[in-house]
This record gives sequence, structure tokens and C-alpha cells, in this order.
Amino acid sequence: MTAGIVRAHHTDCRRVVMGTIVGGIVLYALGYVIFDVAVKRFYDANVGSATGVAREPQLLWAVMLGTLAYGALVALVIELRPDATVGGGVILGALVGFLLWATADFILYGATNISNLTRTVVDPLLELVRAGVAGGVIVAVVGKRREVARQTRQAAAV
Repeated sequence: MTAGIVRAHHTDCRRVVMGTIVGGIVLYALGYVIFDVAVKRFYDANVGSATGVAREPQLLWAVMLGTLAYGALVALVIELRPDATVGGGVILGALVGFLLWATADFILYGATNISNLTRTVVDPLLELVRAGVAGGVIVAVVGKRREVARQTRQAAAV
């Protein structure tokens, strides 16, 4: 009985790792474009009363590690949907990004003075775009491997 359940949902670690790397790269690049270029002035204008909390220069290794973890989360959610299309990847990525950052931003808003309410509301909305694009790219890149893996499993079952 258990073997049927395991076979019904086969997770390929290689696809998850590849999705993590692809997602991490896309999330990092879009994070730079969105937050360090496009809306930097907005973010600077909507800080809370806490001062001296921004690290300059940033610890790049820590930002990249966190972005890889974010990419892994999006890749894992997509892997759970074996029928995900690029559009489905966009929706799944956007949902994960929104929920992740709504959680973090509102908890931080309630517990610290790092940002004001405007920034707290806008940040998860911007993550809809960032993580949505990453989800679509993950499916576009990893989806080809998924199709090959599915065909290989079907051929082996025959």
C-alpha cells in the first residue's frame, strides 16, 4: 500500500536542487532590480523609527544563502505539483512569495520599528512579482527534466 503512495508522487532531488539554484539566481537578480534600483527611494522613505539597522555593505554570502533557501521553498512547492505549467509556476511562486513575506513583514512590524505600515503592506505585494517570475522560470527550466523523467518512468513500467 505504501509503495503505491510513494510511486504516485515521485520527488526527484535533482529537479529540486536545479530549481533551487535557478530560483535562487532569479530571486537574487530580481531582488536587486526591484529593491536596490526600482523602489529603493520608496523603501528608504518608509523606514520605521529604528536607526542604524541597515548593514552597509551587506553580507553578500548571507543574502545569497537566504535567497537560495527562498528558491528551495518555491522549487519544493512546484515539485509537489507534477502537472505545473509555466503559468502555474508563476501562480505558485507568487503565492509562496506573498505568504512568506506577509508573514515575516507583519511579524517584524508588530515586534520591531524597522519599517512603517506602508512598507509592510507593499513589500509582500512586490514579492508577488519577484517570486512569481522565479516560479515561472523554475517550471520552464526544470519542467523539461520533469517530462524526460516521466517518460523514462513510463518506459521502465512497460
